[in-house]
Amino acid sequence: LSEKKEHFFALTFSVSLGSEVTDPVDYEEYVSSHPPGAEPGPLRQLLEFPSDDLELLLQERECTTIEPPVPEEEKWKPAALCSLRYQRYSTTQTPHNSERQREKQKGLVKQTFELDEAGIDRQDEQDDSKRHSVSLDDTPRGSWASSIFDLKNSTPDALLPSVLERTAAEDMDRRNAENRQQCRHADLLGLYPVPDEDEAVERCAIPEVPKEHSGQRIMVKCLALKFEIEIEPIFGSLALYDVREKKKISEDFHFDLNSDQMKSLLRPHSPHVAISTLARSTIFSITYPAPDIFLVIKLEKVLQQGDIGECCEPYMVMKESDSTKHKEKLEKLRAQAEQMCTRLGRYRMPFAWTAIHLLNIVSSVGGLDRSDSDSDTERKGTWNERKKKGFERMSVGEDMCNFTNFRPATLTVTNFFKQEGDRLSDEDLYKFLADMRRPSSVLRRLRPVTAQLKIDISPAPEAPHYCLSPELLHVKPYPDPRVRPTKEVLEFPARYVYTPHTTYRNLLYVYPQSVNFSSRQGSVRNIAVKVQFMAGEDPSQAMPVIFGKSSCAEFYEEAYTPVIYHNKSPEFYEEVKMKIPANLTDNHHLLFTFYHISCQPKQNTPLETPVGYTWIPLMQHGRLRTGSFSLPVSVEKPPPSYSVLTPDVQLPGMKWVDNHKGVFNVEVKAASSVHTQDPHLDKFFTLVYVLEEYSFPYRLKDVIITEANVEAELKASMAALKGALLDTCVRFLHQLMSKLILLIVHPPVIAGQIVNLGRAAFEAMALLVNQIHKNLEGNQDHHGRNNLLSSYIHYCFHLPTTEPLPPPYATLSRATARPSSLLLSRSKSLSNSNPDLASTPATPDEEVQRIIGSKASERASNRMSAFIETASILCPPSRQIAKKLLHEELALQWVVSTSTVREASLQQAWFFFQLMVKSMSHHLFLSSRLDLPRRQRFPDRFVDDIAALVCAISADIASRYHKDVELVERLNSSLAFFLNDLLSLMDRGFVFNLIRSYYKQINNKLHTAQNPSSLTALRMDFIRIVCSHEHYVTLNLPCATLSPPASPSPSTSSTTSQSSAFSCHVQDQGVVSMFELSVPFRQQHFLSGLLLAELSLILEPDGEGMFFLHKKAISALHSLLCSHDADPRYTDPQVRSHIAQLYLPLIPIVMETLPQLHDFTDTSPQRVRHASALVDDSDPDNGTISQSVAMAIAGSPLPHSKAHPFTLPSVAGRQCSALSAECSRTLLVCFLWVWKNADAGLLERWVSDLSVPQINRLLDLLHLCLSCFEYKGKKALQRINSLTFKKSQDMKARLEEAILGTIGARQEMVRRCRALNLSFTSVPVRSSERSPYGGQENVRWRKNVTHWRQNADRVDKTKAEVEQESVVDGNLATEAALIALDTLEIIVKTVVMSELKESVLGGVLRVLLHSMAGNQSALFLQHCFSTQRALVYKFPEMLFEEDTELCADLCLRLLRHCSSSVSSVRSHASASLYLLMRQNFEIGNNFARVKMQVTMSLSSLVGTSTKFNEEHLRRSLKTILTYAEDDLELRDSPFPEQVQDLVFNLHMILTDTVKMKEHQQDPEMLIDLMYRIAKGYQNSPDLRLTWLQNMAGKHSERGNHAEAAHCLVHSAALVAEYLNMLEDCRYLPIGCVSFQSISSNVLEESAVSDDILSPEEEGICSGKYFSESGLVGLLEQAAASFNMAAMYEAINEVYKILCPIHEANRDFKKLASVHGKLQDAFNKVYNQRMFGTYFRVGFYGCRFGDLDEQEFVYKEPSITKLAEISHRLEVRFCSAVYVSVTQAYLQITYVEPFFDTYELKERITYFDKNYNLRTFMYCTPFTLDGRAHGDLHEQYKRKTILTTSHAFPYIKTRINVIHKEEIILMPMEVAIEDMQKKTQELAFATHQDPADSKMLQMVLQGCVGTTVNQGPLEVAQVFLSEIPEDPKLFRHHNKLRLCFKDLTKRCEDALRKNKSLIGPDQKEYHRELERNYTKLREALFPLINRKIPQLYRQLPLPTTPTQRNSLSRSSFRRVEC
Repeated sequence: LSEKKEHFFALTFSVSLGSEVTDPVDYEEYVSSHPPGAEPGPLRQLLEFPSDDLELLLQERECTTIEPPVPEEEKWKPAALCSLRYQRYSTTQTPHNSERQREKQKGLVKQTFELDEAGIDRQDEQDDSKRHSVSLDDTPRGSWASSIFDLKNSTPDALLPSVLERTAAEDMDRRNAENRQQCRHADLLGLYPVPDEDEAVERCAIPEVPKEHSGQRIMVKCLALKFEIEIEPIFGSLALYDVREKKKISEDFHFDLNSDQMKSLLRPHSPHVAISTLARSTIFSITYPAPDIFLVIKLEKVLQQGDIGECCEPYMVMKESDSTKHKEKLEKLRAQAEQMCTRLGRYRMPFAWTAIHLLNIVSSVGGLDRSDSDSDTERKGTWNERKKKGFERMSVGEDMCNFTNFRPATLTVTNFFKQEGDRLSDEDLYKFLADMRRPSSVLRRLRPVTAQLKIDISPAPEAPHYCLSPELLHVKPYPDPRVRPTKEVLEFPARYVYTPHTTYRNLLYVYPQSVNFSSRQGSVRNIAVKVQFMAGEDPSQAMPVIFGKSSCAEFYEEAYTPVIYHNKSPEFYEEVKMKIPANLTDNHHLLFTFYHISCQPKQNTPLETPVGYTWIPLMQHGRLRTGSFSLPVSVEKPPPSYSVLTPDVQLPGMKWVDNHKGVFNVEVKAASSVHTQDPHLDKFFTLVYVLEEYSFPYRLKDVIITEANVEAELKASMAALKGALLDTCVRFLHQLMSKLILLIVHPPVIAGQIVNLGRAAFEAMALLVNQIHKNLEGNQDHHGRNNLLSSYIHYCFHLPTTEPLPPPYATLSRATARPSSLLLSRSKSLSNSNPDLASTPATPDEEVQRIIGSKASERASNRMSAFIETASILCPPSRQIAKKLLHEELALQWVVSTSTVREASLQQAWFFFQLMVKSMSHHLFLSSRLDLPRRQRFPDRFVDDIAALVCAISADIASRYHKDVELVERLNSSLAFFLNDLLSLMDRGFVFNLIRSYYKQINNKLHTAQNPSSLTALRMDFIRIVCSHEHYVTLNLPCATLSPPASPSPSTSSTTSQSSAFSCHVQDQGVVSMFELSVPFRQQHFLSGLLLAELSLILEPDGEGMFFLHKKAISALHSLLCSHDADPRYTDPQVRSHIAQLYLPLIPIVMETLPQLHDFTDTSPQRVRHASALVDDSDPDNGTISQSVAMAIAGSPLPHSKAHPFTLPSVAGRQCSALSAECSRTLLVCFLWVWKNADAGLLERWVSDLSVPQINRLLDLLHLCLSCFEYKGKKALQRINSLTFKKSQDMKARLEEAILGTIGARQEMVRRCRALNLSFTSVPVRSSERSPYGGQENVRWRKNVTHWRQNADRVDKTKAEVEQESVVDGNLATEAALIALDTLEIIVKTVVMSELKESVLGGVLRVLLHSMAGNQSALFLQHCFSTQRALVYKFPEMLFEEDTELCADLCLRLLRHCSSSVSSVRSHASASLYLLMRQNFEIGNNFARVKMQVTMSLSSLVGTSTKFNEEHLRRSLKTILTYAEDDLELRDSPFPEQVQDLVFNLHMILTDTVKMKEHQQDPEMLIDLMYRIAKGYQNSPDLRLTWLQNMAGKHSERGNHAEAAHCLVHSAALVAEYLNMLEDCRYLPIGCVSFQSISSNVLEESAVSDDILSPEEEGICSGKYFSESGLVGLLEQAAASFNMAAMYEAINEVYKILCPIHEANRDFKKLASVHGKLQDAFNKVYNQRMFGTYFRVGFYGCRFGDLDEQEFVYKEPSITKLAEISHRLEVRFCSAVYVSVTQAYLQITYVEPFFDTYELKERITYFDKNYNLRTFMYCTPFTLDGRAHGDLHEQYKRKTILTTSHAFPYIKTRINVIHKEEIILMPMEVAIEDMQKKTQELAFATHQDPADSKMLQMVLQGCVGTTVNQGPLEVAQVFLSEIPEDPKLFRHHNKLRLCFKDLTKRCEDALRKNKSLIGPDQKEYHRELERNYTKLREALFPLINRKIPQLYRQLPLPTTPTQRNSLSRSSFRRVEC
């Protein structure tokens, strides 16, 4: 057995993928020989593809207008789409995305977590905790606590029903298992974040439906036009101009804002006004927004006599307001205007113009949101003012020009410029516009025409109502035809727009530019040009196709240009728009007639006189003529048949203006989806057309096309297609493709011979597709597929049937633009292949619909035999058609192609692959082959071609992967998609073999590859795409038997049995092979075998450069499992277990990966979880990527400081390519998914075969899973805003790329696309994920890689989002933990049978305890406690006989949950705790162990947890009491009583915590309380130790290191006492006496006598500290704390106790370390140090409760000012806690340590004077009359000496004052102290080293300055001038006199010293000092030399006792004489 285990643990993957890939099962053979035995139902779905997998749909094409946009005689046709019905279940079409995931998560039940509940509870509690403060020193325990009476009266939680019953273990397990399965979440991965979209290489969105191009749209509304005077109608037009491109970028929009009165003047000229011409608003489209776009407004008026200047004059000088002044003049003008309107109403003249710079509108209003309330801001002001503001912005680049999102603006344009007759051309306009942008504009100097034009500019709405297209069709929605419309204006984009035509458009624009009649004789001055579109030469054949302008009819037969008065060579700006017929003939032409208009009515003079004619024939050699023309003008009417010739031909007998020179310039433009206007395309379409119609001979320009040369011409024209303009090729892409496909499928028959054009067409197609790709990089998805081409294949491609479907979405097959001389019927032209089919009754659409309709009944089987009959009806009567199949022809041509064509087809392999697949599916459908067995669907030669093609392409991938990175990535994914598609159409076994051949090619290359990881990445992408098939599960034969294919397989019918699905085959085949990547596994489950083998290879710890592949591989697996979870076909649990069977080897793979996983249990920065694996970085040959760089990025995997429970020691020195946290988490969730869904019986059998190390590793993995998925709580979620989480993970990955320069080619490409032009991209593209390509590049940063993504993510989440996220997170944590619990149960179940249980059960319990320690939901905890109770019930010896740690941990966890705020958790925890006590009692008749552990646990819980709630715990204690009372079995034993004692003791501890909580903010109070609790445990060393350590922790937190050190010293002393009682060991300290040198306080730790407490008693002194190592640990910690407190001398004392222990143990390493530390400490002794500052604090007032009238000495940090402590205490004690009516006072005084004279002999150093302090002193000055200060002779001083109960430093920072003594000094004594102080200061300053002259001079000045207030002289004069009367003062008088003597002596010394220090500059100052000193000495001399004679006689003994006892140490004795 053990051999077998070792063999497994080396991970039995016989799979070295480098070697051979297993042969797959022959799928079709297997399926046909194993008919599914299952009943129809969910399992049956797993066994076979559905019969309706492929479907053909007719999709109605969307039409944006109400009337279809087709020529009158055409019909709107639907598109035929072939699709896979179940593809929506595949991630290719429906990738996993967060939105859908969030939708699914909406109904989740919210799990209850204490973490979230506690937050709410704490809020409420704060209000209740307003109680009194108490002094805690002497209060007996429990005196103020809520009594036991309270506990008995409190209410318990609900009791669990069956806790006290004795149940059989099996029943207990069964019941627990059933309970665990209730309310479980079915899909685990639905709770986990969706797979990274960037990794989804298989994502392949359905292309957008082809539609007409539209740019950014703005809406312009013309609201009002008002001039100063209103005398005549004025007409306006708008158009956009791009100054930089010098191009007009829109057609004209004409508007009429005249009043009805003005309009009525013209009524005779336009009686019928069409509503479409009344539009006043328009929508402009701008594809290329630029900063130089102007909206140009031109105004015209009715023609009148006089030039433009004269006609403008009235508008410039007159105002309506001055009407009285100009009344007559105005009347005259009005009459004149009316007359002109009547006579010349149909002619116009130019009037004025202005322009608006669009950028100013967009940018000055700011790109605000559309919702802005202030949207209608009126902005007035002259154009010039606005212009000034705009100049700063002129430098703005195109990024500012966003016309989709600006605030709407209403402008009032006030200045117009009058038109100048000789400067009307577009060229002049561009100059004016460019000039307008300059500050010193010429236009500004012109006199303006003042008017007010009010217009509104705003972004256009999405779907505006009442809109007309440029062809005047009604755009949907159009609710009411009577409403004034808005017109969409046709855009003329500034640059090419690459979009195919999808709707019919056929417009012609004619721009007359200028005419020169200067040499023409006669009266030719007011020239108007009439433009007409003629169908023939007769005047009646003028067609009504010219669009009307404003307030007129919709269409006209003629249009006139405006007239410029008296100008013989005028320029024009007119635009004439025409809607031309679909099929033009040679007779269609444009006719221009020139008239002289006589403005003045004269007798016999006609209104218009024709003065010239010219024309343009529109069709020539089948092509539409457009462009610029310079035409000669004929003086006379042209002769008959003129229209077929051009005017350039010199016809005999015709008179021409200016000798037949070109005098008329005109430009013709077409916007047409019929005419290509490209010679190469025109020629190709014409030749195809000639072949289709079989119309030979045919003249094409200068060549006659005949049967003989048509083939050569056609091939030449195909080859020439690459010369065509790309823009045009794209616009006519659909027709072009359809014709090329037609030539491949139906090779033409010429003169009875089939002409094979397949190769030429394939080449032309390959080159065209390649060219589109190269030039339109921005329009690609992340697989590099051009969107135009993919939408063509998806929507427009269809197989040409005998009567082919028309190309949907293409405009017309008339795009062939054939010449009209072949007047053919329309129906023929539609037949792409056979002209004689015109008479057949069925159109192709009816045909397809009939087929689909007739099949509705047989839908399930999809038979289409009817098609064959209909096809036979369609047999061509006259000429047979050669027919080939497109896919066969493509495969053949591709295989045989060479050189450039092969390269082009490889570059765009996806296109040909998709075309083949579409063709194959159409073919299967249309030829009813779907019912044939897959092997018979396609001929062998085609199958061979496919095999050859796949083989060749695989070889290309393998050989070119490092040269053509981008190409190979594309090729690789294209091939994978192709094979994925083939799995739905062809023999699946054959496709598996194709996959195998791909693997072979790659494997062969892997051995020699320089960069194998990039090949592996390619292969990973490949297999991921193949596996994304919607029937992936079925393809893996999930219900197949795992036997080698050769042996006969047992019947699968037994899989229907509900018991175990595996019953049929498990016996003959070991379970183990189902959990291994064995050969049978990989044969049966071919695809999942490949995927898992790939994963295991990538996760191998020494994989070279595999670092980047981890995410790729894990993400692929995650994505697949997500698909299974989300798939409605697989919801049945039985089905899920079969699917999980495909992934069983994942479990051992993850177990093997354990050392590389991120360690979630460690909260320190990134760690990799190692089973103590050592990383050997010294190996120089670490592979291509330096391991250390990789490690640095991953978070360096240093060996762990904390040992993990039950980890396996792995091979030392193994290189671990560590996984990131994100990868580890995903891998673990996949691992849990398999455990959740796999068959439990199977898992049990597998676990039972594992060895102990393997089970331990499995437990370790579960331990990790619990940490990994632990609930973080709402607060944590709020902190992580939505950006950071995704970003941190994503950025890390991006950073890896950046550091190692390994960004994949595909991302590069996607990034470039994005940069190129986002406006094309219809699919939201995200860069597909990293691959380690291009590892040769250098390290570089790429800011732009991540740049584009940042704006997509919102930063802050709403409250609801956080709430929902916490619900999901809670459910995930619960489900993950429950799966782990299920697994633990399986392990327990299996190990019970074996002899291994001892070694494993401890591990199981540890994992269980770990799960209890985390933040778990109430639901999980209930099940967890049930499992724990069962475990303890079954194996009590594990807790009570072996390891105490486990029992201690369990007690701590249970207690923690007993204080939970969730009642159900408390109920379960209480039950568990009670049963634990009961079981301990039953084993040994007492439960000392549990009792001790519970009490210690509670103490440490109380001391450390801030979130602890005593109210909840009180209820749990009551519950336990209730259980004890209700337990009938043990009622008569001492057990209930013991329980009661324990509960009461716990309750006492609990009541202490109430206080602690209350004083959480008052550190002194808190520590006092803890101190008192610890004191209460004097009889319980374990607990006292616990509390001392709690105190040490609290002190350390606050930085009180000295106090923390003393707590530890006390702990060590306590331990020493009990160790001494246990054994007499000479090198150990003999109890606390040994610690006296460290602190005199330690003696209080001396042990209680033996009779009260015996260390031998069970459970006493059992903690880990009560041992020699524990003692050493405590002392080491104490030394460290002393070091931090800078008390270096104390360290020495500590180590004096430690050294003997180390010496006895011969631990020289430790001794060396100790002495090293001592050396450091002694060196630091001389550093400048500052110890504490001390204050006396007195509490006065009953508000302070028990503190009233208490005094303490507080120790504060060094240099604490009085103000600081007063502020701190004031804030604390004035807080709400102490609010009450009565007054309260705090008295705070600074105190200094006080030493007796004899003490000072020992306390020499600074440290001595600051350590072990018990007495302190402060002084208070006073006078007898109550003032604090008075004159010298009345100034008294009180000295107060305080003695504390313990010496500082102690284990707390405030100590009670126990003794207080006062000494009063009389004024003379005060003077003596002052003088002594001065003398000391002088002595110090004099002898200071180094000398400080400034300090010396300052002190000296204070002593010798005779004028100093209360200085020495004044003191002497007050006290020494007379001898005192009171004999008691004689001694003081004498002492003072001697002080002054001393002072003068010191002054002299000081002066001498000063003299030696000063420089020459201070000599004068020194002399001054000397003079002062002399004066002082002279003044003092008589005073200090006078002695008191009485003092020198014998003194009698004192008769009265002295006033002060022996404690009055430093005062002078007063004696009475």
